[in-house]
Amino acid sequence: MEILYCDEDLVLGVKPPRVLSTDEPGGMPELVRQALGDPGADVRTVHRLDRVVSGLMVLARGPQAASELSRQIREGTFHKEYLAVVHGGPEEEEGTMVDLLLRDKRERKTYVVGERAKGVQEAILDYRVLGRTRELSLVEITLRTGRTHQIRAQFSNRDLPLVGDRKYSLLEEDCQIGLWSWRLSFVHPTTGKPLDFTAQPPRTYPWDRFEVLP
Repeated sequence: MEILYCDEDLVLGVKPPRVLSTDEPGGMPELVRQALGDPGADVRTVHRLDRVVSGLMVLARGPQAASELSRQIREGTFHKEYLAVVHGGPEEEEGTMVDLLLRDKRERKTYVVGERAKGVQEAILDYRVLGRTRELSLVEITLRTGRTHQIRAQFSNRDLPLVGDRKYSLLEEDCQIGLWSWRLSFVHPTTGKPLDFTAQPPRTYPWDRFEVLP
């Protein structure tokens, strides 16, 4: 696992695909401890990526840092941006998607629904198309809310399934999902200094179908 930044309060690394975000065997905290060479290190998850999703992820090194980063997430000052490759493409070059989502825990799947009810949550994201091919589009996404499988559910509901998404697409594709956590912006939990990190996705399919990435 690649570590891009590390100090006594936090660690920022690139989460590999098929790795859990939570603290369990093989999860990101364990990988960070291995990278630090300290199996007893206090490493805490403060935000999550879907298991199949890769890219930037920050973890706290202790309760105070975890509490402060969690506060920023709750208050919306912790900013997350993603890159996605979708089949087809939005009609508009940029816009906002607003939906009501319902999580089915038995199916482990999120559905877009038409009205508010128990368990239904509003989901909002902003998108901007960065590139198009005949069949695919590269989209930059900024989350305003952080619902489980939000990006995957909202785009698939508009017939824009993510490449390689085996849960929300009917297409059979032998590749990693085209969703990447590419930018994190937040304030350092101790120093108060603004931090802004980016990481490019690998130049493999579907990312290699586009000449220019952010």
